[in-house]
Amino acid sequence: MLQVLLVTFPFFALVLAGFVAARQRMLPLEAIPGLNGFVLFFALPCMLYRFGSTTPIAQLLDGAVAGIYLLCALIMVGFSIAMSLNHRIRWNDASLGALVAAFPNTGFMGVPLIAALLGPPAVGTVIVLITVDMVITSSLCVALSRLDSPGGAAQAARSALKGVATNPMPWAIILGAAASAVQFSLPGPVEKTVWLLADAASPVALFTIGAVLARSQMTSNHPMPLSDYLPVALMKLVLHPLLVLLAGAGAIQLGAPLDPFALKVMVLVAALPSASNVSLLAERLGADNGRIARIILVSTAAAFLTFSGAVSLTR
Repeated sequence: MLQVLLVTFPFFALVLAGFVAARQRMLPLEAIPGLNGFVLFFALPCMLYRFGSTTPIAQLLDGAVAGIYLLCALIMVGFSIAMSLNHRIRWNDASLGALVAAFPNTGFMGVPLIAALLGPPAVGTVIVLITVDMVITSSLCVALSRLDSPGGAAQAARSALKGVATNPMPWAIILGAAASAVQFSLPGPVEKTVWLLADAASPVALFTIGAVLARSQMTSNHPMPLSDYLPVALMKLVLHPLLVLLAGAGAIQLGAPLDPFALKVMVLVAALPSASNVSLLAERLGADNGRIARIILVSTAAAFLTFSGAVSLTR
């Protein structure tokens, strides 16, 4: 366990550094969207392209990994919405809450952390899971969040499609996979530029997670019962990885072509805290960002121990 903590500590320490910097106003709150934009539109797509282009295409087209993980994500979304809907929490808040219950912080935290723990062979599986969450899970939850709005299903479909089309990360994965398939290499100076941006993704993304969480806490800190957010955080950290483990182990017993190492990666991805960028999405969609921010904050703080425990148990 101590060896695992030695690997995970720097990643969570960078999150804490970003949180403290924003709370103490060493980082102006107005600068946080700029940091997030740099990570989302420049550094992280370059990192995903680099991993995708250097990963064998067969790993990026693993249907068993995608199918089992998607099934678990759909179960998590449905269960979370069913548990959350009430006279105060309607479709918008329930759906965004379901998204943080099913959507790990794979891009900003998971790729570098799991690569550090399990090595480069794990990255192909992680990229498959990012694609599932970005294209399907997030689109579904955005669509469901619009069910209380005028326009209903039509607006829901438009919102979901727009979200996928304007997100640079799936496009970076697609381009990286295509480069891997045809064994394409970027021209030397271009490749060096992309690689430099990719190297910046991990530290800046982790620092940005902390800053986003601090800003959300400072700007959306209204009274709320624990029952509105604590159960969802526990679902993310405990139920999600357990569900993926049971579903994957059951699929292997039934003869599914799922590699045990890929299942280990899937479980660790599911054990990650909630995706911090859902807080920004909640702001844009008019959801209760105070609730979403609390879920993300609790899951991120607790994950230092729960994620490390999951790594130790899966060894």
